[in-house]
Amino acid sequence: MDGGLPTARLIRRLLLVVVAMFAFGFALVPLYDVMCQAFGINGKTAGAWQGAQAVDASRQVRVQFLASNAAGMSWEFRPVQDELEVHPGASSQMLFVAYNPSGVPMTAQAIPSVAPARAAAWFHKTECFCFTQQVLQPGERIEMPVRFIVDRDLPADVHHLTLGYTLFDVTERQGPVARGAQ
Repeated sequence: MDGGLPTARLIRRLLLVVVAMFAFGFALVPLYDVMCQAFGINGKTAGAWQGAQAVDASRQVRVQFLASNAAGMSWEFRPVQDELEVHPGASSQMLFVAYNPSGVPMTAQAIPSVAPARAAAWFHKTECFCFTQQVLQPGERIEMPVRFIVDRDLPADVHHLTLGYTLFDVTERQGPVARGAQ
């Protein structure tokens, strides 16, 4: 029996498996988004707001702010205030403060989450430090704004939203330039 035919078949099968793995990897992000939306998990915000709308002065929503560090992140990170009362449709702002107490430059990325998750689609950020990575030198402190609008169409039974950020150290992913080496 010739060994060439089974080897060629095995190679084709392995190549098919590799292609299927890549396709599955690319499909994971949209599948994850669909699952989060269907099951109301993860609390992703609605993203950057491009429009304008009238303010609903007859209603107020309490927005609470939380800040936490992921494992291994040494920065001090907190909101300037714990909460705000906002009118749906009004543009609002909160400042977060970050401080790098380490002796080396560090790069961070903030990941937002909104609770309750079913209300996240009505929370729109117009400006956010989470859109970009933050680089702080040793001992540097920075105030980072988040500007947002709670949509007028937020369900009437939602009176309280929580915007939380988790800060991750992404310095190692940035290479030598982000760590201060030239």
